[in-house]
Amino acid sequence: MPAAEYMRDMVARSSFIRKMFEEGIKLKAQFGPENVFDFSLGNPDLPPPPQFKTTLRDLVEEMDGHGYMPNPGWPQVRTAVAEYLTREQGVELKMEHVVMTPGAAGGLHVALKSIFNPGEELITPAPYFVEYGTYAQISGGKLVTVPTGPGFGLDPAAVEAALTERTRAVLINSPNNPTGAVYTQEQLEGLARVLEGAKSRWNRRIYLISDEPYRKIVYDGLKVPSIFRVYPHTFLVTSYSKELSLAGERIGFVAVHPQAEDVGELCQVMVIANRIFYVNAPSMMQLAVGRLQGVCVDVSVYQRRRDIFYEGLIRAGYQVEKPGGAFYLFPKSPLPDDVAFTGLLKEERILVVPGSGFGGPGYFRISYAVPDRTISASLEGFRRALEKA
Repeated sequence: MPAAEYMRDMVARSSFIRKMFEEGIKLKAQFGPENVFDFSLGNPDLPPPPQFKTTLRDLVEEMDGHGYMPNPGWPQVRTAVAEYLTREQGVELKMEHVVMTPGAAGGLHVALKSIFNPGEELITPAPYFVEYGTYAQISGGKLVTVPTGPGFGLDPAAVEAALTERTRAVLINSPNNPTGAVYTQEQLEGLARVLEGAKSRWNRRIYLISDEPYRKIVYDGLKVPSIFRVYPHTFLVTSYSKELSLAGERIGFVAVHPQAEDVGELCQVMVIANRIFYVNAPSMMQLAVGRLQGVCVDVSVYQRRRDIFYEGLIRAGYQVEKPGGAFYLFPKSPLPDDVAFTGLLKEERILVVPGSGFGGPGYFRISYAVPDRTISASLEGFRRALEKA
């Protein structure tokens, strides 16, 4: 067979999300877009903030060329990011601690490739973003999942129970995709104590990787704690896909804590990993986000949609946690087989993603990055599907 074996395996496990998105295209062609309720893809539908267009116009007028820059990114952009992170995280960073990447996916690849040796393990709480297993495999590692606590919160004891001499890193995602859970300061401090204890137990450093593309999409006055102030041996990965609604532009970064173990060497290998994978992140987008640090879409729109959806599902009889961030709901399936229940929803022309695809069987994910009217018009179909179940 000409295709690589591990790539064939990836095709076989291909994402539930994309499959449902493609199903939505077919249904919309058959019934009309207004009669299909597609909650499958976390694709931000809000326009970028007005400052983005202004910045882009300015850059088009100013730029004389579009050639290569240093592999980790434009120095002035990395400096701007480091200065913003210093304020946000409460830890002083310099340009050399930041590498610009093609989105958070690029940042995760760089972080993992920088520290993983073949056969080492990456621990992550489940439910988890569907591609984490693939990212670990590409880096030569193996994904190990642990359960979450009440409300899908982080459970440090579960992480501790999963640690072995092969554990290289723990990967967390808060606000979380698919659950919308926001990990608390107490939970993160508990995790830090576990990881510090593991250093003595195994005589090797376990790094923490914090995947934070939804950091600014939080509700009800919640704040996402500074991960750098909790544990120094940390990579922070993010993108501007959600906070600036630039998902298709593929721009983000990975930053390493300035006090991380072996930080000087880590900074060097991050640059090499970025060069091997991508050469450099998109030039124009780097320059744009460098001027837009701290700018964000109107999060109140997402909060309103969350409330409409959550209250409607509760009235219909669903069991669902009220998420503190991101733009997802993760209701409990009324059938043990979550895939079967999403089939009942599809009969109502409602597209969601089975929780099994996220390591969360018995649930399903709803993305509310859609217009209010789509949410409101779907609620009767959700009620009917529940009655069928």
